[in-house]
Amino acid sequence: MPTGAGKSACYQVPAILLPGITLVISPLISLMKDQVNALVQTGVKAAYINSTLSYKQYVEVLRRAMDGTYKIIYVAPERLVSDDLLKLTEQIKISMITVDEAHCVSQWGQDFRPSYLKILDFISKLPYRPIISAFTATATADVRDDVTSILKLINPKVVTTGFNRHNLYFEVQKPENKFAALIIILEKFRNRSGIVYCSTRKTVEEVCNELNKQGYSATRYHAGLDENERTNNQDSFIYDRKAVMVATNAFGMGIDKSNVSFVVHYNMPKDLESYYQEAGRAGRDGEPADCILLYSGQDVRLNQFLIENSNDENDELDLEALERKRIKDRERLKAITYYCTTASCLREYILKYFGESSPNYCGNCSNCNSNFELTDITIEAQKIVSCVYRIEQRGKSFGKAMLADILHGIKNERIKRFNMDTISTYGIMSEISVQRIRTIIDYLIEYGYLELSNEEYAVVRSIKKSLEIVRDKKPLQMRLVKEAEKAVSTNKVAVNVKDEELFSELKRLRTKLAEEAHVPAYIIFTDATLRDMCEKLPTSNDELLAISGVGKVKQERYGWLFINAILKYQNDMLIIK
Repeated sequence: MPTGAGKSACYQVPAILLPGITLVISPLISLMKDQVNALVQTGVKAAYINSTLSYKQYVEVLRRAMDGTYKIIYVAPERLVSDDLLKLTEQIKISMITVDEAHCVSQWGQDFRPSYLKILDFISKLPYRPIISAFTATATADVRDDVTSILKLINPKVVTTGFNRHNLYFEVQKPENKFAALIIILEKFRNRSGIVYCSTRKTVEEVCNELNKQGYSATRYHAGLDENERTNNQDSFIYDRKAVMVATNAFGMGIDKSNVSFVVHYNMPKDLESYYQEAGRAGRDGEPADCILLYSGQDVRLNQFLIENSNDENDELDLEALERKRIKDRERLKAITYYCTTASCLREYILKYFGESSPNYCGNCSNCNSNFELTDITIEAQKIVSCVYRIEQRGKSFGKAMLADILHGIKNERIKRFNMDTISTYGIMSEISVQRIRTIIDYLIEYGYLELSNEEYAVVRSIKKSLEIVRDKKPLQMRLVKEAEKAVSTNKVAVNVKDEELFSELKRLRTKLAEEAHVPAYIIFTDATLRDMCEKLPTSNDELLAISGVGKVKQERYGWLFINAILKYQNDMLIIK
């Protein structure tokens, strides 16, 4: 299921109904804290075991577990090898083991974690094999098969609900000045909650500092900060003390904040799996939200560098396995690069990548909403393929940027050094912008008329199908954005409610209750639930239970406060009238 679609309910409900305890294995400390808070607020006894507990707290959780207090315990994978936990499993009934973020078990997944390989050892040491369930948001079919194999699932029931989230608007921008583009986005979402992802710690620092200088309520998160600052900054964002979180991908996995209105990727991530998971942190309350990626060619080069030089999580892989992983990572990098350069529907591209069919027009992405013109590119394609052949005849091969520069007739030192200004196709497309040449090159690669090599410094190569362009003169058309036109988001920032004044009053009440309970406001009720109250104006317990997001426990705990607030507001309105 996609991020934010409700995977946790799929193991929490069975955990409540099964007779013993369910262990939920998760690498995400923030997710554990969030979900345990939410469960406790709903009346479910739950706890977590991870590095944030003091020894005294840890012993107390084990004692209560022994007494049968809990129905659900979240456990970090590193804790599975502890003797205390194994002793506990000998004395209590483990009904189910749930592996959350299950793609982390696969070496071919986008977020492989060696600690996840301890799960199978842990299961093998149990006196019996409980139900095993596994959940992930972004696994392709290959990774799903890998998870099934590694966890030795026995004839599992596999459910894929679909990856589409209709409330998310997708956009790719290619701005000359990324920070200026970011400011335009933030102005649209002034005082609303959002995340800005950056590829490096340095970029996080620069962007966050500049935003604060310009008066935005922003904080930061990356692995270079000490644990106390990371925790405080994360809490400031979750509890709405700061509106914007600027972070590396170290932030957010498992964050359950419901009212994120936008996610901006300041840099292109290394793969579509990561992008869709990170972008999916927007709009978890079902309200419209924007997912905007600011793309540049430098992003591709940075990710290529990170793939070739990353070894922090790969220490347990031998050289052959490491190279296989890098080949897979390069393939994933190609896929997200095509996403950033395609003229087709962005939603269709994402869904197709995950093996799901989709119409080629969604009406809620920048490509579908831009002014396109169906353009004949037959001649341009012939020129590009001919140029690749001419380069190969000289025993050379270059990347997309160099190829576009040669075709446009750019005069630079590198072109002169390789004598590329002397081939017959040099400058043959001088009347077309370099950016448009790059877009057509990407199209030819995406549709298999040219090939991008799968190595650290990827180069464009001709293949058998290239002959269809130059020999068979195959006619080609592609959708090209009219130059100088800008895409405009169709998502509305403000969602109308029946009465904004009542909505603000209910939000103030929610904030007060959240502060008293030391939980984020959305744990009490989401914005969507408050909007439903404003629309339906419940004045009795039965009417309140009919509101989306209100269950029996919350109705008993908070219901009379919200009903009174609604009644008071209605009386005030009668007096005014």
